[in-house]
Amino acid sequence: MVLDNKLGLSDQVALAKAEEKISKQKAKDLHDTGKINEMAIGTFKGLADIHRYLFSDVYNFAGEIRQVNIAKGNFRFAPVMYLEASLDYIESMPQNTYKDIIKKYVEMNIAHPFREGNGRSTRIWLDLILKTELNKVINWNLVDKEKYLSAMERSPVNDLEIRYLLLDALTDKVDDRELYLKGIDVSYYYEGYSEYTTEDL
Repeated sequence: MVLDNKLGLSDQVALAKAEEKISKQKAKDLHDTGKINEMAIGTFKGLADIHRYLFSDVYNFAGEIRQVNIAKGNFRFAPVMYLEASLDYIESMPQNTYKDIIKKYVEMNIAHPFREGNGRSTRIWLDLILKTELNKVINWNLVDKEKYLSAMERSPVNDLEIRYLLLDALTDKVDDRELYLKGIDVSYYYEGYSEYTTEDL
């Protein structure tokens, strides 16, 4: 089933390509305009604003809490009936230490509040928390796709694996544009999008 979209596309491959191109351009703009620095840190509103910025040219639901239950493989994300309560809980979670921040990130991933584009938005959200609280960001180039995906799959039971995996990739290059743009490319690659390079858009 092709997601309802503003582009009027009914072909899944064409939609994926268009979504990647448009939202990567927006991710680049988010950084280059400085709007990324206006996002609320560690809140659902901040995440929703990132999601809306990236995907509003493609989907009507950009930045809106999903109204349907969703799953990936055998894992079911937070049921719609508990989603708002779950987001309130996540918002109240501490974010003072690296351990706290990863715990919060894992919980937001379990919530998966949007119909599409959760991982890509939430990784930007995570980096903003790390930058604000610890003056660090993740060099996503150093995080292997398969290791990342399997660690995230297991993270609802135990976040130790994802915590150590990302710890090894922390850097203090918090304002490095090239690192940010390459990070967007890697983030999209995790989700199967690698048609375009953010820098070239």
